[in-house]
Amino acid sequence: MTEQITAPAEQRATLGGQLPRRFGSWYVAEHRIRGMRSYLRTIIATSIGNPLVYLFALGVGLASLVNAHAGGVGGVSYLTFVAPALLASAAVTVAGEEFTYPMVMGFKWNPIFFAMNAAPISGKQITNGMIIAVVVRMVPTVALYFLVTVAFGASPSPWAFLGIATATLTGLAIGLPMMAYTSTIEQDRGQLPLLQRFVILPMFLFSGTFFPLEQLPLYLQPIGWISPLWHGTQLGRVVAFGHPEPLWLTATHVAYLSALSLVGWTITQRIVTARLNK
Repeated sequence: MTEQITAPAEQRATLGGQLPRRFGSWYVAEHRIRGMRSYLRTIIATSIGNPLVYLFALGVGLASLVNAHAGGVGGVSYLTFVAPALLASAAVTVAGEEFTYPMVMGFKWNPIFFAMNAAPISGKQITNGMIIAVVVRMVPTVALYFLVTVAFGASPSPWAFLGIATATLTGLAIGLPMMAYTSTIEQDRGQLPLLQRFVILPMFLFSGTFFPLEQLPLYLQPIGWISPLWHGTQLGRVVAFGHPEPLWLTATHVAYLSALSLVGWTITQRIVTARLNK
């Protein structure tokens, strides 16, 4: 007790739990970001290498064939058409990594969430902190990808930079519902690899990522209509090169992605809080 009285004000606030209660989300975010440092080289390598490899392959390889035989897609070059999809896909890749395994780890493999909750940091703060940390990784990754698309001439619109925001929103719209699901996993039975194989991968294939959704058979197109990646890709194309579509459809993209993010966020908070208070 004497040590608490004579300690500096900030230290007394920490000992009394005031700062964790007020800034708990940021403490959790800091902890997770420090954890990312263990694979920082991989993050940097993939953030630089992936856009270079994909855009070079598509811009020099496949795009030359599409442009020569079909004159591009929708009035623009194939590379310009596919660049917003790659931008959104980069955000989804980060979401698939950071909203899944770290959540299971925090409850099961290295149950740090229970220690945080005793700090005291609430379940809502733990959820928010994890989300903040993912956004901190996601935004620079997408921004770097965007700069590479600019270097390749694949983002001609002056509003193309808004693609960073649309891609991030897409990543959250997909990642937060996954976060809600992975927060419920108590026994590891290979659910996360199955999630990648049977949810993420089909989403790439049936969301109009590499070709217009209209080219799919009519019975497969509804998969794209409900896919957050399709909505995010179409929204990115609107800002990247002025893809023509009705205003109501653009508003639907934003509303759909925002709703998925909000629902996933809210459900995750409830699940995390319930598991910590069993």
